[in-house]
Amino acid sequence: MADAPLLKITGLTKIFGGQIALNEVDLVVEAGEVHGLLGENGSGKSTLIKILSGFHEPNAGELQVNGQDIALPLLPGEYRDLGFEFVHQDLGLVPSLTVTENLFMGEVATSHSGFFSWRAARVRAQAVFDEYNVDIDPGANVEQIRPVQRAILAIIRAIEGLKEIDKSNTESRRPNLLVLDEPTVFLPKHEVGILFDLVRGIVATGSSVLFVSHDLDEVRQITDRITVLRDGRSMGTINTEGSSKRDLVKLIVGHDLERIEPTPLQELAGRPVVVSVDRLSSSLAREISFDLHEGEILGLAGLVGSGYEDAVYSLFGSDRTASGTFVLDGRELDFGKHNPYAAKEMGLALVPADRKRDGSVADLSVAENINVTVLDRFFSGGRLRHGKLRDNARQLLKDFDVRPPIPTMDYGSFSGGNQQKAMMAKWQQITPKVLLLHEPTQGVDVGAREQIYQIIRSNLDTTAVLCASSDYEELATLCHRVAIVVRGRLVGYLSGTDVTHSKIADMCMSYEEEGSATAAAAALLDNAVGNGD
Repeated sequence: MADAPLLKITGLTKIFGGQIALNEVDLVVEAGEVHGLLGENGSGKSTLIKILSGFHEPNAGELQVNGQDIALPLLPGEYRDLGFEFVHQDLGLVPSLTVTENLFMGEVATSHSGFFSWRAARVRAQAVFDEYNVDIDPGANVEQIRPVQRAILAIIRAIEGLKEIDKSNTESRRPNLLVLDEPTVFLPKHEVGILFDLVRGIVATGSSVLFVSHDLDEVRQITDRITVLRDGRSMGTINTEGSSKRDLVKLIVGHDLERIEPTPLQELAGRPVVVSVDRLSSSLAREISFDLHEGEILGLAGLVGSGYEDAVYSLFGSDRTASGTFVLDGRELDFGKHNPYAAKEMGLALVPADRKRDGSVADLSVAENINVTVLDRFFSGGRLRHGKLRDNARQLLKDFDVRPPIPTMDYGSFSGGNQQKAMMAKWQQITPKVLLLHEPTQGVDVGAREQIYQIIRSNLDTTAVLCASSDYEELATLCHRVAIVVRGRLVGYLSGTDVTHSKIADMCMSYEEEGSATAAAAALLDNAVGNGD
């Protein structure tokens, strides 16, 4: 059946304890295409992928691969015999092992000879990387290489695994399927293109990629067709070309997203300064100075490596390279002597870009994570009152729409959007004077993104916000002003109606090319100061 699709799913249904996770879902992936799979957290994407990997057993449904009927459920590991490979968000790499060891660990595990030459393996690894035209040191430990290199390593390992399957296949080479589940979530924007070049090379061979992501711009950039799931149902499959971002949003959430209009700038004029930063320098920042006003959301933007995000971590006391001073509540403080404990006591709160690594403990319950900022409230007679801690968490989960609202669940088992809403709830308990955000909606679906924006804006009566983000559309949506940082220096501001995606991008890139702040940047800075900023 030469014209048969590589993958055809019909009527796939999965029920968990009376809750329908997938409801007669259909999905067709053609050979030689990148097929996007979109949907909010809880829409059924993960359940579908876990059925394909043999982790879940469906209640109903049919599966065809390259025109052949395949019995469900799949046995664990059977997906490899079908020509499937999976790269998940956590990549499945061992940071303490070398690149070569990670690349060939599957081969070592299945070797029957009892001997494996790692010297020869490093030579093979270099040849593999040369074939894909990627620059990765085979001898480096995985923890030492860049995030995009880790993602590419995981994908190449999966592709090489598919090649091994083909070698043992007596029939002619068949198209294979690579499933990429949120592979770009923690990658810098400018490095996503490197990964996409690799994806295009895969489909050029006739194989296919099922690309799962929350980033609509990335999905529209790399895919040929897109299937959308909502509440466990197929909302349809559309051609990427000719579709708009608005079309996708409406399919995903069922309605147009409400545009959040920032407070007019003139309403901020004359408001007191909450934080005044003077000559902040760090590993990348160079004598950055700015004021943050009561009720303001000030954005920080720049190209990757420009140091635009350093102020967020320095203000929280977590950047030990920082120097300079800042004033909070009339008190002048030295960045070099600042620390996170003091920052929290002064009313500073930080939601970092990598919430799993820097903002939580995945193996602890969401109740323990969400209450860590106010843990002293739950001690009585020298004992921690777990019941009260769980009751408080249960109410917070309900108030912030964290799903499911089960306080005893491990934090790491929640979806990205729900993890981030839990982080917001954690800090709102201390009613922070300053909320420090870095990539606040990274790895979050469009529905949860809308909720997080509402949470941020709903507390401006008591909280000023400093938001560093590489998502210029996010900054344009949220911020009253955006400070542009180029090569470690603050070169100017955009404010009011000038806070747009295109103007932020233009300033970041044009001043980067010039290499220094120009008279125009100085004029913008003077204008911002003249407006009371």
